[in-house]
Amino acid sequence: QVQLVESGGGLVQPGGSLRLSCAASKSILSFNYMAWYRQAPGKQRYVVAIITNGGTTNYAASVKGRFTISRDSAENTVYLQMNNLKPEDTAVYYCNALERSDYWGQGTQVTVSS
Repeated sequence: QVQLVESGGGLVQPGGSLRLSCAASKSILSFNYMAWYRQAPGKQRYVVAIITNGGTTNYAASVKGRFTISRDSAENTVYLQMNNLKPEDTAVYYCNALERSDYWGQGTQVTVSS
């Protein structure tokens, strides 16, 4: 059973930065892709950033230019660097990985507020 463990969430002021981490229990290069999703209260979960096995990245329009997804295959960890955070970025952020099955982490809360 694959495990994904997120960390790095917290409370930050508007304009601030946070880096989320997602540690996998196996080689992240075995996944077709890894992604970060977010879900705000009362809203649907949606993908904000994705990195494929080949290293291609894509971003939701709402975070493009502010968020960066990256990986460290030696550490089996994927990161989400979030800069210039806005109150509307407040959500629970989930790590996702696709192999033969779809795997999810438990989520980490990000709150952007003054």
